[in-house]
Amino acid sequence: MLPLLGGCADTGYLLQSARGHLQMLQAAKPIDDWLADAATPADLKQRLRLAQQMRTYAVAELHLPDNASYHRYADLHRRAVVWNVVAAPAYSLKLKTWCFPVTGCIGYRGYFDEADAKALAGTLGGDGLETSVYGVPAYSTLGWMNWAGGDPLLNTFIRYPEGELARMLFHELAHQVVYAQDDTPFNESFATTVERLGGARWLAERGSDTARREYAEFDTRRKAFRSLMLATRQRLAAIYDDADSTAAPTPAQVAMKADAMRQFREDYAALKATWQGYGGYDVFVERANNASFGVQAAYDGLVPAFEALFQREGGDWPRFYDAVKRLAALPKAERSQALQQLAPQEIPGA
Repeated sequence: MLPLLGGCADTGYLLQSARGHLQMLQAAKPIDDWLADAATPADLKQRLRLAQQMRTYAVAELHLPDNASYHRYADLHRRAVVWNVVAAPAYSLKLKTWCFPVTGCIGYRGYFDEADAKALAGTLGGDGLETSVYGVPAYSTLGWMNWAGGDPLLNTFIRYPEGELARMLFHELAHQVVYAQDDTPFNESFATTVERLGGARWLAERGSDTARREYAEFDTRRKAFRSLMLATRQRLAAIYDDADSTAAPTPAQVAMKADAMRQFREDYAALKATWQGYGGYDVFVERANNASFGVQAAYDGLVPAFEALFQREGGDWPRFYDAVKRLAALPKAERSQALQQLAPQEIPGA
């Protein structure tokens, strides 16, 4: 996830962002201090040591930035670092955006207080938008805060399974490599590509047999669910056609959307039946709407193109990053065209 940096006319929003980030930085202490503290639980010490190994691996093997980030740890005593609000029209998958000087326009708005996020979602819902509020375990400040100790490890993700912990660290560090203003799908899909490729390499080279087995089971379910999400997104996009998301829907569109959402939930139920009781996506499916489908597209819609680019660059990380930087420097329309040529795909938000 990208940062809560920047400015806007909403002074209250800026103040909560600054206050929340400052509290997080103040709670962070060097990992060595946590390891030396007899009061630190043994299982937390083990996870912190594992994260240190991953951090070293990220620099040595994935050529990710060697800086202050993820050398400290903070316990925030809550389940998420921020709560994001996303919104989309009732007959469009195009996310509402908010614009900031540093990050440009992004398709979500983050709050350190869940109640504030839900309040905004309620307001947007009153305006006729479909909304989703979800907890985020980590976010990147793009390296801007390395002078102040960098982005810390957090209790919100430190106990993730080994494969997921590696992916989380690699994803957030990737945001410090390349950033294109006003292009959430580009930025998030790039970071998702780094996390997938880097996480798979970590598990193959450093992971235990147990970690590899657990991750394989988890990832198999995730890939199946993402395929179901993609199929539904494509069906909804065809129904909406985004010609004019402000126009009243036709009776046919209303009926087809209802049928698509019904089919999505039925297909999920059939998929879940093969998972021996695993229900990790139940809440998402229950609340699924255009906003949740739209934000998922931002995170994985362009991954096939970035994976193709990685292969084109011979699997060489520095060459891959340089190629992505060249794409980021292009005007957005040219960037989208170049990505489409790499791998035909949906272009989220296009």
